Amino acid sequence: MSKPTQENEDKAGPVEQGVRTDDQQDTGAGQSNETIGLEGESSDEELNVEQLKERLSEATLSAERAQDDLLRVKAEMQNLRRRTEQDVEKAHKYGIEKFSAELLGVIDNLERALLAAQEHEDESSKAIQDGVSLTLKSFNDCFAKFSIEVVDPIGEPFDPQLHQAIATQESPDSEPNSVIEVVQKGYTLNGRVIRPAMVMVSKG
Repeated sequence: MSKPTQENEDKAGPVEQGVRTDDQQDTGAGQSNETIGLEGESSDEELNVEQLKERLSEATLSAERAQDDLLRVKAEMQNLRRRTEQDVEKAHKYGIEKFSAELLGVIDNLERALLAAQEHEDESSKAIQDGVSLTLKSFNDCFAKFSIEVVDPIGEPFDPQLHQAIATQESPDSEPNSVIEVVQKGYTLNGRVIRPAMVMVSKG
């Protein structure tokens, strides 16, 4: 076998150098691609973090709004329950107000009948007086049972919340602005006036 000549060795040298140059180029291209890939992954991660932050902010805002709505609904329900309880209480207390006011005229007539019967001393008048007295007592007991109270303010200071003045009169024996005569009794139902007392008041 013949030995390679110098010319062949010279020709082989550049080829090997050329091969090494191509390998270096491939290695450089690979490193460049890896760098680009890492930069792309980093960019995607940053984008994902920003999206997550945005979604978290939106979720927090929605939760705060839901909490506010819940508190508002609770407050409205409490107010509704309180109003309902007050309405029920008023219905229990004042449900018979109109009916009671209608009965006041009956009481007035019974009291007038009793006064008229007391002016006579015969047996028939005495029987009528006893019957009217019992009926009037039954009415008063019934009124007391349902918290209906009489307002008979003779000698008391005039109170515009309970009394209705129909006239004023000089009265040296009475305190100024006090009730000196009750023309018609008043009545209250659980503290609420259903009819003011009609009175005469002393001048101050």
